[in-house]
Amino acid sequence: MSDESISLNKYISSTGICSRRAADKFIEAKRVKINGKVAIKGNRVLPGDQVTLDNNPIGYKPRKIFIMFNKPPGITCTTDRNDPDNIIDFIGHEERIFPIGRLDKASTGLIFLTNDGDMVNKILRKEKKKEKEYIVVVNKPIDKRFVDRMSRGIPILGTKTLPCVIIKVNKSTFKIILTQGLNRQIRRMVEYLNYKVVSLKRVRIMHVQLGNLKEGKWRKLNGTEWNELKNNI
Repeated sequence: MSDESISLNKYISSTGICSRRAADKFIEAKRVKINGKVAIKGNRVLPGDQVTLDNNPIGYKPRKIFIMFNKPPGITCTTDRNDPDNIIDFIGHEERIFPIGRLDKASTGLIFLTNDGDMVNKILRKEKKKEKEYIVVVNKPIDKRFVDRMSRGIPILGTKTLPCVIIKVNKSTFKIILTQGLNRQIRRMVEYLNYKVVSLKRVRIMHVQLGNLKEGKWRKLNGTEWNELKNNI
């Protein structure tokens, strides 16, 4: 094996098209070729090799895109264009971008998207240690017991959620700040206590606030947000 070679999924990710995990999915779907031959996982790329995705050459370094989006309900955080509600077609960005993490289809609020695979990997590695804040409305009044139980941790998915900050906003609305991201975590926690989520909105990721960004709209991070993000991953 040449010292100058690079793993195929790392090569694809380094172009900014997607993360390594997404690259592996492209390879498994036989969408990637090296020098005209369908690639397989584990292949490596040598200097001078031509790599294509859907028969389009890749290997360039596109401009770095990093945006924040206020996701409406009904939009799926997937790059699968066969899903008619996919987030990529909804945004319609001129560059190939993909979401960092996810919000379930019924939820709304802040999510990041980028074309920088390395940035995705860095953020996801730190994700469990970083705060994410949500505003949640449930189907009936919440009491002190609800707040105490939620904040101490709830048994779901074969584990117990980490202690978290819960602040009652009004009789059926609360703010929750998490440092972990289990599958449908807030909904499962609420259901364990015999409540149901009416609406769930993410309003902050780390230091980045959703603010007054309208639902269904996106914007680039400003200089302060971007610099602090880079310094904290």
